[in-house]
Amino acid sequence: MSDMRAIGFTQHLPIENEKSFFEFLEPKPTPTGHDILVKVQATSVNPVDTGVRRQTSGTLPSPKVIGWDAYGTVTAVGDAVTLFQPGDRVFYAGSFKRPGTDSEYHLVDERIMGHAPTQLSPAEIAAMPLTSLTAWEALFEQLAIASNDPANNSGKTILIINGAGGVGSVATQLAHLAGLTVIATASRPETIAWTKAHGADMVANHRKNLIDEVHALGYATVDYILELSNLNQHWQEIVALIKPSGHIASITGSDQPLDLRALKQKRATFAWEWMYTKSFYETADMISQHIILEQIRQLLDNGQLQSTLTQTFTPINAANLRAAHALVESNRMIGKVVLTNED
Repeated sequence: MSDMRAIGFTQHLPIENEKSFFEFLEPKPTPTGHDILVKVQATSVNPVDTGVRRQTSGTLPSPKVIGWDAYGTVTAVGDAVTLFQPGDRVFYAGSFKRPGTDSEYHLVDERIMGHAPTQLSPAEIAAMPLTSLTAWEALFEQLAIASNDPANNSGKTILIINGAGGVGSVATQLAHLAGLTVIATASRPETIAWTKAHGADMVANHRKNLIDEVHALGYATVDYILELSNLNQHWQEIVALIKPSGHIASITGSDQPLDLRALKQKRATFAWEWMYTKSFYETADMISQHIILEQIRQLLDNGQLQSTLTQTFTPINAANLRAAHALVESNRMIGKVVLTNED
């Protein structure tokens, strides 16, 4: 068995510390069952990466490899694989309970990966899987919006809190394509411009009172709210702005208990979205992520969906991974940052 290069950490250190990420060798895995071995050519950094680092306490006995976005080439397949073959170009977001994509080769279940777009660069492709899956599941599964019925969705409104982030940059586009009127939140001139360029019809400033901001745009309430920033901070605004029988979804969790009783009089529904649920529990509908990524590929290739890539580091190494994490940790990122081995 040959070795492969990987980048990992054993303790949570300040990102500027050169030991916060380091390169090492480990055995190259062999795929079995539904697993596929991918040679990684590009990978991105998401807020979940920095969150996992931050939650690590003490010193781990062996390096932990994270990373949950990849574009690469299939090099070997398990005996149960039917959807892919060696040589295929693929993209995916992986599983939360398995080693990540910050490595030369990576094992992933075929049911959560898609054939890669053919009209984009490796970096543009690697920016998209995790955020696309999250946005798609939040909008079309958890909020129960029809993905392919713009006529029926016409006139319905969605408030997307944090429209310029990774997920927000995709959700604004998908909601717009679905025929919704999209109100996204942003506060800086550059993030306001970004959200408008990525599907937002109107922008509300989340540094001000969102109730006042949305009312000033001419809407007393909205049909849907997708929360992507700080649920506790915006909860009272969400309760006030959701339409009776409206739908709310959040990806951020809450550090304090939510008063769900506040939604009772409006008969509103609330749902969590966690992109890893299907692979973490190996649910019966796990293959839906393959199906979603195939649809995302088509939307990217025909130009209906734009990649949200904003910055690229080359090559994939520990120094560049530290720099990418530092950008995400700044909480001022627009779109996505990607590491690639492409020249």
